[in-house]
Amino acid sequence: MQLDLMILGNLIVDDIVYEDGSTLMGQAGGAALYMGLTAPLWGLKTGIVSVAGTDFPVEMLTHLRERGVDSTGVRELPGPGLRTWLLYDGDVRRVVHRRGGATHLEASPDLEDVPDEWEPKATHLAPMPMDLQWKQSRRLRDRFGDNVVLSLDPFEPMTEQDLHAWQRRASVFDLHFVSEDEMALGGGRANPIAALGSLFSGRLDTLFYKQGSKGGLALFCGGGQNLAWLARADRVVDTTGAGDAFATGVLAGRIKGVPRLRAMEMGVVSASLAIEGQGVTGLLEATAGKACNRLVDWFGP
Repeated sequence: MQLDLMILGNLIVDDIVYEDGSTLMGQAGGAALYMGLTAPLWGLKTGIVSVAGTDFPVEMLTHLRERGVDSTGVRELPGPGLRTWLLYDGDVRRVVHRRGGATHLEASPDLEDVPDEWEPKATHLAPMPMDLQWKQSRRLRDRFGDNVVLSLDPFEPMTEQDLHAWQRRASVFDLHFVSEDEMALGGGRANPIAALGSLFSGRLDTLFYKQGSKGGLALFCGGGQNLAWLARADRVVDTTGAGDAFATGVLAGRIKGVPRLRAMEMGVVSASLAIEGQGVTGLLEATAGKACNRLVDWFGP
């Protein structure tokens, strides 16, 4: 079965602590959920590959299926899944895995969870343990060949000690999404172009540096003009999931073959819809018509 986008990632229960000390407990989350809800806004035929614990709200899988997302790649755990504290601390979001449920590795899918009949045009590896992403990337190339677009969003910090591992991993992907949360190289935040430029090798052609409310910067293989984007929003309620929504919009543009700038604009619109409600509420209330209208209103036809 042909898919536009296949997403490998986590389905999580989030306990969110905002900068002002307010909380939102027991929320369905995880990149697989946020991306799965965003993809239909751009007409993508999508499948998610993930692991759901007994504590993950089953109605969220229903919401995905109602939007045409194939969830047959979701494996059920016999007990609680991954639960995290999301702690908003200034310009950094800290993720702390709670005890008592599955570990990050146990809650992450592997290629054995991918239905045999799926044939994706693009595959995105959401934040998971680095060694698992590396194994998955090589096996994805073996299974689907070089024609599939591979996209990566890392989880572990980018440090001088781990730079070689980052370079090796990035080389097998076409797109790489890095946020300020992962930037731990000395001077990396002050000069991200120099820091991230060292990752270009192999197949990597585009790297997106996500800077939250400041927008971000797109770097392209071979140098040339980098493209910056500014975040936009009609209203901001909760920024959780904005980066996942942005990546989904960009991937939708890549799959549809639109120009680079237009794909980034689709990412900006996707993120703006995600932050209009608490948790996934903004995306549950969004429609394809609203996304397309906002794209035209903000950036032109």
